[in-house]
Amino acid sequence: MEYMVYAHEVTGVSEDGEVLARVTFPFVEEQVVDINHTLVDERLRGQGAANILLEKAAEKIRQEGWKARLSCSYAQKWFARHPEHKDLLANSFVLSCCSTADLTREHFAERDISFICFHYQLDGKSYSDDLGQSIPFDQFYQRMTEGASTATSQINPEEYAAYFEGFLKEGRDVLHLCLSSGITSTMNSACIARDMLAEQYPERKILVLDSLAASSGYGLLMDKLADLRDQGQSIDQVYQWAEKHRLDVHHWFFTSDLTFFIRGGRISKTAGFIGGVLNICPLLNVDCQGRLIPRQKIRTKKKVIQAIVDKMEECAQDGLQYSGKCYISHSACRQDAQAVAALVEARFPHLDGQVEIYDIGTTIGSHTGPGTVALFFWGKPRND
Repeated sequence: MEYMVYAHEVTGVSEDGEVLARVTFPFVEEQVVDINHTLVDERLRGQGAANILLEKAAEKIRQEGWKARLSCSYAQKWFARHPEHKDLLANSFVLSCCSTADLTREHFAERDISFICFHYQLDGKSYSDDLGQSIPFDQFYQRMTEGASTATSQINPEEYAAYFEGFLKEGRDVLHLCLSSGITSTMNSACIARDMLAEQYPERKILVLDSLAASSGYGLLMDKLADLRDQGQSIDQVYQWAEKHRLDVHHWFFTSDLTFFIRGGRISKTAGFIGGVLNICPLLNVDCQGRLIPRQKIRTKKKVIQAIVDKMEECAQDGLQYSGKCYISHSACRQDAQAVAALVEARFPHLDGQVEIYDIGTTIGSHTGPGTVALFFWGKPRND
């Protein structure tokens, strides 16, 4: 296999002259190309041909002094795995969020999304909400079940400032989305840090936006913003899109264990006792102000699992023809999450890939406790 580098494409040619692999990158504006297609014949699958194509394309773009946009999904993933070529991207701003977006460390790295960690306390000892690195999620929820006390604390302005400044020193702008202001006031801390740094770095830009989202719904929003960034949209364009569409992310939750809602004072002991006797599973959602709101009281877990999928049918873009991504997060109840995922995949045949299941992190989990399942998807704008 010989690889040929041309002005706006790289091809892989067999010994008999057949083109078996190709990546194309035409100009889309002056000095900016778009890596728009990566094609590899199935006979070459698993042999690293696509990786070689992208490596040679990156070399060509660097030699010519061009910048690149990435409308090809494979190219987006390739550049995320090769940060040494990040400087080639036309819009190489930092896309950032808090650890409470409840995705995996691997997902954040693959999508090139930076994050800063909240904090929590378990039986008085402080930890970083570091995606299960300090304490694995199963151990965390087991400790809660055994009676461990929990508390959480937000990121303070000094922490935000140190985090942002690291990127500013690299000459990069930052777009940071915060956990919903309906749940925490961390947005205020991020804005204080932004203002603190503005005088020191007048040539740089820090944009801070309230996501009005939580857990993997917040993560679903960040994933879409990474798509927009990788397609070549500017930091201002991505900010404006997020501000306009953040309420399109729907969050529906249920819990099958009221223990921690009682312990946290969100329901009374009397109501919790009655709910336990009657096997009540509250169904909640996040409203247009980013607050968690109880919507229905449903008897039995089987019925609430059905009800949460019914809500997706009611609220999703295009109803049963929904073709976007769907995320689920859970707190130590994977079987329940899988039951919801199976119903979603059966009812919505046009999903963008399989339902992705994540753990509810230690910050949000400190308040929900084990037994919570949350369903996230794109839908009509939340208006109540």
